[in-house]
Amino acid sequence: MADYKNEFGLFAERPKVEKKLFDRNKVIAGLVIFLVIITIPLWQNLGKTVAAPTPSLDTPVIKQLAEKDKTCVMPKEWMRANHMQMLVDWRDNVVRTKEQQVTTSRGREFKAPDGKQYLASLTNTCMECHSNKVEFCDKCHNYVAAAPNCWGCHLETGKKLAEAK
Repeated sequence: MADYKNEFGLFAERPKVEKKLFDRNKVIAGLVIFLVIITIPLWQNLGKTVAAPTPSLDTPVIKQLAEKDKTCVMPKEWMRANHMQMLVDWRDNVVRTKEQQVTTSRGREFKAPDGKQYLASLTNTCMECHSNKVEFCDKCHNYVAAAPNCWGCHLETGKKLAEAK
C-alpha cells in the first residue's frame, strides 16, 4: 500500500479498514418486502376498470316534454366538459353583482346558441329538468371524485342539507 503523510508530516501506512456490508442479504430481502407491500394496491387493481356512468335522463319533466323541446341550454358534449364553468359564470353574474332579486336583469339571463333565453339559475333552470340529483348529478361527480359545493344552497324541493351531502 502507498504511504501518506499524517497530520504530523510523517509517513505512515494506510490503516486497514474492514469493509462491512451490514448483512447484505437481509438488507436486500427487506427492500424487496418493502417494495411488495407498497405496490400491493397497484396489483389489486391491475386490469380492472370502472365503467363511466351514464346519467339517467328519465325524469318526469323530461318525459313530458315534446321531442323538439328536449334540448339543454347548451349541446350535450359541451355541457359534459364545461357545465361547471358555466355555473360558476352564472353564479358570479348573479351573486357577485347583487342582481339576485331582479329576474329580468342582464345578469340573470342566459342566451343559448339557438337563440333561446334561459334564467341563469341552477335550481330554476337546470334542476327543473334534471331533478334526479342522485341518478344524474351524483353519479358523475362520484365517478370523478368531485365534490361541488352547489348543494349547500341549491337543493331539491323539500330536501334537507344533510341529505344532499
